[in-house]
Amino acid sequence: QVQLVESGGGLVQPGGSLRLSCAVSGLPFSTETMTWHRQAPGKERELVAVISPAGGITSYADSVKGRFTISRDNAKNMMYLQMNSLKPEDTATYYCKVRRGGNDYWGQGTQVTVSS
Repeated sequence: QVQLVESGGGLVQPGGSLRLSCAVSGLPFSTETMTWHRQAPGKERELVAVISPAGGITSYADSVKGRFTISRDNAKNMMYLQMNSLKPEDTATYYCKVRRGGNDYWGQGTQVTVSS
């Protein structure tokens, strides 16, 4: 069974930082593109960041570009999202996702709240 588990969310003040982690099992992790998404209450789920299988190619939503960094450690089957200069509008549930064999596999999500 493919399983993704996010962790690292929490409550931070505006301007603060968090590092989210995604642990993946049940698939050949190093061969798959990985993505981070987020969803705020009452809003659509949006794509935040993308990373290629070897980690050499990344892309970001305009809203987080320059503040967030996606990375992966294939030896540990882990993906990360370093979030700096956090803003209240970054408040959301963050999900990691893998697409494999035409199917999307999602983690359970981790909550990030940015508030003073």
